[in-house]
Amino acid sequence: MKNIAVVMGGYSDESVISLRSGQLILNNLDRSKYNVFEVHILRDGWNVLVDGRKFPIDKSDFSITKNGQKITFDAIANTVHGTPGEDGHLQAYWELLEIPYTGCGFYQSSLTFNKRDTLSVLSKFNIPKANSIYLSKGDQVSGEEIVAKLGLPFFVKPNQSGSSLGVSKVNDLSQLKKALSFAFAEDDDILVESFLKGTEISVGVLNYLGKTTVLGITEIVSQNDFFDYEAKYQGKSEEITPARLSAEVEQKVRETAAKVYDSLGMSGFSRADFIVMDNIPHFIEINTNPGLSPQSIFPQQAAHANLSFSDLLDSEIELAMRRKLLWKR
Repeated sequence: MKNIAVVMGGYSDESVISLRSGQLILNNLDRSKYNVFEVHILRDGWNVLVDGRKFPIDKSDFSITKNGQKITFDAIANTVHGTPGEDGHLQAYWELLEIPYTGCGFYQSSLTFNKRDTLSVLSKFNIPKANSIYLSKGDQVSGEEIVAKLGLPFFVKPNQSGSSLGVSKVNDLSQLKKALSFAFAEDDDILVESFLKGTEISVGVLNYLGKTTVLGITEIVSQNDFFDYEAKYQGKSEEITPARLSAEVEQKVRETAAKVYDSLGMSGFSRADFIVMDNIPHFIEINTNPGLSPQSIFPQQAAHANLSFSDLLDSEIELAMRRKLLWKR
C-alpha cells in the first residue's frame, strides 16, 4: 500500500483552519488502499503524529524514523493553508525531492497566492473583475484619490492572505486609516478594490478524473457587512447550495469559473469567489487549498453533487502520481 502523508498546519493565522481541514482528509482516505500519516508543519516543528507521539521530519528527504525504521512517503495530500503550503514553497521543495503532491504546481500556487498578479494574468483572458489600486507599506495614500478612482464604498485587503484575514470594507474615509493598518498587519502589500454590488458566490472547481469539473456554486449571504473571517468560520453567514441563480447566469458562472481554472493552469481542488453583478460574474480571488473544515464550502458542494470525498481524494492522488512521471521526462 502507498504511504500517504496528510500535511496540515502552516505558519499563518490560517493554521487552525488547516488542522481542521486535515482531519477531513484523514477521515476520508481509504485505509484499505493507503497507509495514512498525520503530518503537522508548524513554526515550532515538522512532525508526524502516531498514537499521540511526535516523530520529527527529516527535512533532507521528508522522511521519519520510527522504531529504527525509516519511513518515506509515496505521495502527499497537502492541505496547508497560507504559507508555506499555499504559496508554492512546500510544493517546490517536494518537487525537488521528487515526492508527488496533491493540488496545483509550485508556480500556480505562488501566482494565485498573490492577488495582484492573479488579476494581472486573468486580465489577459477578459475575465470581469473589480477596479483596483495596489499599495505598498510606506506609500503616500490619498483617500480622495482612491475615492476618485474607485468610489465609495471600497475594500482594503492584504495582497497575500486567506480566510478574509485583514480585509475591511470602507464606507467612509474616516475608516481608511484603520483599514490600512489592519491590512498591513497581514502583508506589506495591499489591494484597494472597488465595491461590486451583487450576489456573492463561491465556486468549487477541480480536475476530477482528468477533466476540469465545476463541483458546485454556493451563494453567500453574510450577516456581517461582507463575508469576513467571522462570517466564514463563526456561523455569521448563510451558505446556499446551489446558489439561487437563473439557468442562464448559472451557465455563465460555470463557464467563467472553468475558464479561470484553465487560464491559470490549475489542478487539484480550488474555490473561486465571484460577485454576480448585472448578471455577469466578476472574479474576486481563487483559493488553491480551500478550507475542508466542517464549516467550509467545498465539502458542502461535494456532498450536494453526490460525489464521495474518498473518490475525490483517490483522483487527487492518482493525478499527483501522474505528475511525477512528467517531472522525469
